[in-house]
Amino acid sequence: MSQSDLSGHTPMMQQYWRLKNQHPDQLMFYRMGDFYEIFYEDAKKAAKLLDITLTSRGQSAGTAIPMAGIPFHSVEGYLAKLVKLGESVVICEQIGDPATSKGPVERQVVRIITPGTISDEALLDERRDNLLAAVLGDERLFGLAVLDITSGRFTVQEIKGWENLLAELERLNPAELLIPDDWPQGLPAEKRRGVRRRAPWDFDRDSAKKSLCQQFGVQDLKGFGCETLTLAIGSAGCLLGYAKETQRTALPHLRSLRHECIDDTVILDAASRRNLELDVNLSGGRSNTLQSVIDRCQTAMGSRLLSRWLNRPLRDRAVLEARQDAIDCLLDRYRYEGLQPQLKEIGDVERILARIGLRNARPRDLARLRDALAALPQLQGAMTELDAPHLQTLAENIRTYPELADLLARAIIEAPPAVIRDGGVIKTGYDAELDELQALSENAGQYLMDLEAREKARTGLPNLKVGYNRIHGYYIELPRVQAEQAPADYIRRQTLKGAERFITPELKAFEDKALSAKSRALAREKMLYDELLELLIEQLAPLQDTAAALAELDVLSNFAERALNLDLNRPRFVDEPCMRINQGRHPVVEQVLETPFVANDLDLDDATRMLIITGPNMGGKSTYMRQTALIVLLAHIGCFVPAAACELSLVDRIFTRIGSSDDLAGGRSTFMVEMSETANILHNASARSLVLMDEVGRGTSTFDGLSLAWAAAEHLARLRAFTLFATHYFELTVLPESEPVVANVHLNATEHNERIVFLHHVLPGPASQSYGLAVAQLAGVPGDVIQRAREHLARLETTSLPHETPRQSPGQPPAPLQSDLFASLPHPILEDLAKVRPDDLTPRQALELLYTLKSRL
Repeated sequence: MSQSDLSGHTPMMQQYWRLKNQHPDQLMFYRMGDFYEIFYEDAKKAAKLLDITLTSRGQSAGTAIPMAGIPFHSVEGYLAKLVKLGESVVICEQIGDPATSKGPVERQVVRIITPGTISDEALLDERRDNLLAAVLGDERLFGLAVLDITSGRFTVQEIKGWENLLAELERLNPAELLIPDDWPQGLPAEKRRGVRRRAPWDFDRDSAKKSLCQQFGVQDLKGFGCETLTLAIGSAGCLLGYAKETQRTALPHLRSLRHECIDDTVILDAASRRNLELDVNLSGGRSNTLQSVIDRCQTAMGSRLLSRWLNRPLRDRAVLEARQDAIDCLLDRYRYEGLQPQLKEIGDVERILARIGLRNARPRDLARLRDALAALPQLQGAMTELDAPHLQTLAENIRTYPELADLLARAIIEAPPAVIRDGGVIKTGYDAELDELQALSENAGQYLMDLEAREKARTGLPNLKVGYNRIHGYYIELPRVQAEQAPADYIRRQTLKGAERFITPELKAFEDKALSAKSRALAREKMLYDELLELLIEQLAPLQDTAAALAELDVLSNFAERALNLDLNRPRFVDEPCMRINQGRHPVVEQVLETPFVANDLDLDDATRMLIITGPNMGGKSTYMRQTALIVLLAHIGCFVPAAACELSLVDRIFTRIGSSDDLAGGRSTFMVEMSETANILHNASARSLVLMDEVGRGTSTFDGLSLAWAAAEHLARLRAFTLFATHYFELTVLPESEPVVANVHLNATEHNERIVFLHHVLPGPASQSYGLAVAQLAGVPGDVIQRAREHLARLETTSLPHETPRQSPGQPPAPLQSDLFASLPHPILEDLAKVRPDDLTPRQALELLYTLKSRL
């Protein structure tokens, strides 16, 4: 609605439209007394999304104005629901005083709540990061910036190509993604949730640089290692502008920018991340994931840090070995056991500090911070005996704050209310003026009783009464017959039928103080609370460093506890390329199984780079491959691993091509998805990569699939990537003859009383058979179908070529097993022909037979 259209509205609705026009695409919550009201199309949308009643108010152009309302004291639940649905909400508050306002009370937008910029505890998942991202550029080079407003973590990086950008967005999973409005429609990034287009000038690099330097109080961005970046700085400027626009306040907790480089990490593409079920399982839940087994952190900030580590394994051996030394130190004499209960006392300091920085911290946040600060001296004392260098560095950052701890202990009551709105947060004795005001409003009743007794004694009038009413305030009442005996200092206030009411200078002074005391006490308390926040903001930088060190101490203590209770051992990094795992186990499957887990070895080095894995379905091929990837990944976050011993060189990427899933929405079949993932691996794997390939080529005809699997295996062997290649194509077991870096292993099984028993042991050499029918039988396929399949199998095995493939020269494709999969199955015409004796036929009969066969074909 334009400014010129406002004339027909009431002053209230004119004010509404002036604010609404600035935020056309967001829901506006418009404060009116004890309710947030929502009007017009917003009201219809909110009523549907929140399942609240749609009513109407007044008229506009002859029709009723749609309206929905939400009580302001219970707004959080509704906001949480809207944010989960990806909506943004503009909060519009009354800032004028209704008592003194002529016309509508002045209102303004105080905050915009969007999925990527929420900081309220009730709206957030405590164990997950909530991120806001912005991206600029094109497939030659993208600049990506990521902000976590709930911790102040702000990172930038530059990335080449869509594939890498999408993998990074999959890792970060931002709640909102800002892209320039001049990007064409329908680009891959737009398929993500929470994509918002922003004006191209929001990404302007020069103004971005200026606003970032101003935010961090620096001359340039060299100190953050960002001097070479271009596009990423534009993205970071856009994020900072968006954060300021939505929060409507300074952001003192955003103190620095970190340049992340993709080469410092072990890269996992989106498919590999999904397949390995790091923190989300394949059905989208959190149970039976690597994090669900590894995470017993005492604080929510520790859990979030662990999740970041799992999703961003490192290639920096010094950092990883420092973490390992720290875990060893914490395991020594079970020292972690003393630290964990103390860490539990600390709570989620990281997010509390962010809310203090945003000036929207609640009283309970300050109470939790008070308890955390009180617990720090004991924790720091316990850390003095930890001799690992990395733990000593953490201990230095876990400073104690005696002045702040004392201040909060004096200021905040033991168990404060949820909000400051109604007061009752500041302790008695903290501020003399507040105590006096509170005493006045609380002790008014006693004062009036004392005054009545005093006045009765002074005047000798036994029927004198002190009272109060809302219109006339405090008064002294005397019956009409005694009114003449009132002392000279009584001033007549009101005449009633049978009584007179008076006021005295003393009572008038008390009235002025008492009536304003409650509101003045509330105003004073809010002012003191804001002063507390400002004092804490001055100390925000060291407090944030302390929170970061506490989160890391929590993760490392957790790793020590998990190492002991899950039987994890320290992996050893070496320079020579290798991957040797002794008695490796799958950390998640092991927890779910009721029977003992069968541990297996893996031995890859410079001479053996690839294992062709054969064996029955359900025999454990996928488990063996996934456990290898998880062991390697855990080693690259500094954690101990589920193996008796492990020795490995650093890897650059982990690829997994496992399982099948249609992308029907994207119009891609299972086989198309499989081939896209395979193509990505073949283009990007190197001699330092770990590649897991499970059943490549199964989604097409036998020979197409076999040829593709064969060629992919050869390509990986020549790349010299560390590869586990599971297949049912037994023909691939001859690969070691042409590729010396390839070896065969198999998972064994045995049959007992026509039933299969899986032994889950990895043994050298190829498997002898597939046991497919035995697995079908286990799955409950009807007995007559299994019997018929046995007959077909027997016929196929006798009539097709022998199973052993003839030896080939290197590079030559496999010899086909049979010209067509079902060529060996008998045909009715062939059966009839077999009965014919040509010598017994006349020429005419022979010709008729030929015509008959022709017509039957």
